[in-house]
Amino acid sequence: MRKLLPTLPLMLILSGCTWVHMAPGASAVKVLNAAPQGCEKRGEVEVSVKHSVAFVDRNALKVRDELETLARNEAPGLQADTIHPLAPPAGGAQSFAAWRCGR
Repeated sequence: MRKLLPTLPLMLILSGCTWVHMAPGASAVKVLNAAPQGCEKRGEVEVSVKHSVAFVDRNALKVRDELETLARNEAPGLQADTIHPLAPPAGGAQSFAAWRCGR
């Protein structure tokens, strides 16, 4: 237990870090809460991040933001300009639908 105690502050700091950065073109991808009307579905993407570090859960909002950023990063590769989540995040993973709406 005494060996673990000095590493506890480091684990808490790392649990709040953001490791995912926006790729070029991804900032133009719009995120919706539901499927858009009149758009062409381009596919689905499943993304995942670490949701815990050394048995310490990371901030749920940061994990959700990172998952969204990863999905936005994937959208331009599918020629999509809009995404929406298909389900809530679970275990550090989430699926998104990708759409081209011509924005």
